[in-house]
Amino acid sequence: MPWSVVNDGDGMPRIILTEPSGSSAEVLLYGGQVVSWKNDRREELLFMSSKAVLKPPKAIRGGIPICFPQFGNLGSLEQHGFARNRLWAMDSCASPLPPPKNQSTIDLILKSQEEDIKTWPRSFELRLRVILSPGKLTLIPRVRNTDNKQFTFTLGMRNYLSVSDISEVRVEGLETLDYFDNLIKRERFTEQADAITFDGEVDRVYLSTPGKIAIIDHEKKRTLVLRKEGLPDAALWNPWDKKAKALPDFGDEDFQVMLCLDSAAVENPITLKPSEEWMGRQELSTVLSSYFSGQLDPRQVLAGK
Repeated sequence: MPWSVVNDGDGMPRIILTEPSGSSAEVLLYGGQVVSWKNDRREELLFMSSKAVLKPPKAIRGGIPICFPQFGNLGSLEQHGFARNRLWAMDSCASPLPPPKNQSTIDLILKSQEEDIKTWPRSFELRLRVILSPGKLTLIPRVRNTDNKQFTFTLGMRNYLSVSDISEVRVEGLETLDYFDNLIKRERFTEQADAITFDGEVDRVYLSTPGKIAIIDHEKKRTLVLRKEGLPDAALWNPWDKKAKALPDFGDEDFQVMLCLDSAAVENPITLKPSEEWMGRQELSTVLSSYFSGQLDPRQVLAGK
């Protein structure tokens, strides 16, 4: 398969995925985290903070961290759980998923460790398949209960996406939906806007969202589409200027060129009985606009056209 492992001696081995059209992705064993996704023109599609700390045990501010067994602070564990702070391993047995074919694919696994059982006393296997194909990046997370009793968890894939200018970006597909506003003690509201635009800090979890959400980037004349299965909720996050300055691993001006649009299962936690397995899926893809004005028709994108 067209992938290779690179070890720069920094204790952060990374897997480089490539495919014939020229796109690439990088996945760290630390956190099982995708940290780069470049299209066939070598443009970076994911955001990485200019002050990101690439050193355990810190979480890495950028790419696509896996938040498990807790999304956000919705529980007693550390923010976003511990999976993003652990060293994963290559998974040689990805059954029952079919073996990889021509796409550039890697399978990773994280098993419960002694240090985790102290704070979350459950035995589990968390698997992740990453598939790179022309114009697409697909992640398939799976959780298996290897314990002798049932357990419940929340999970999210936090997609740090690169945008040209956050004030010129709009999100389509979340209109009329209910959301929790984390800036107002998780109070529940209903989205009133036809499209979501940004002029300040946002930290929301939209509930029971559609399987397809679009981010329209007018300046780049590009639409990024998030498709997802088994992950009914979607989180939006941008810290804006004041919060950005307060985050030690976030550049003061970085908020202008990023947006988090996350696939998540939050409102209704997932419960697994012993030996049961849950599987989700998300696919990120890009659609270029042929309109010189930079205006896109997100309705066509959301309709699959």
